[in-house]
Amino acid sequence: MYKALYLSPMVPSFDIKATVSFFTNILEFKIGRDDNTYSIVYKDNLTVHVLRAGKDIGQMEFYLEVEDINTVWSSIKDKLAGIKVREPFDREYGMREIHIGIPHTNTLLF
Repeated sequence: MYKALYLSPMVPSFDIKATVSFFTNILEFKIGRDDNTYSIVYKDNLTVHVLRAGKDIGQMEFYLEVEDINTVWSSIKDKLAGIKVREPFDREYGMREIHIGIPHTNTLLF
């Protein structure tokens, strides 16, 4: 038996610096590693790895679960100009979600 520590999404990006900026400036992640080919951002016990995208990438989606989605929305909504976003809404399966297209990727964050 082993102990799993983390499950970290790896997000392919066409502009790593801009994608890292989205995580740090809007979602308040911190930088753990940052260079031109690979970056790691973190918040609390979560990490997201951002790597250089190839020309043909499929869409990726991941959930960032938070304590209070309305508080998160209040803190980020004014920072989302030019970013594809769907404001908080309730799903038929009982979840309340915000959809954000992560800049310079083909990734949707819930």
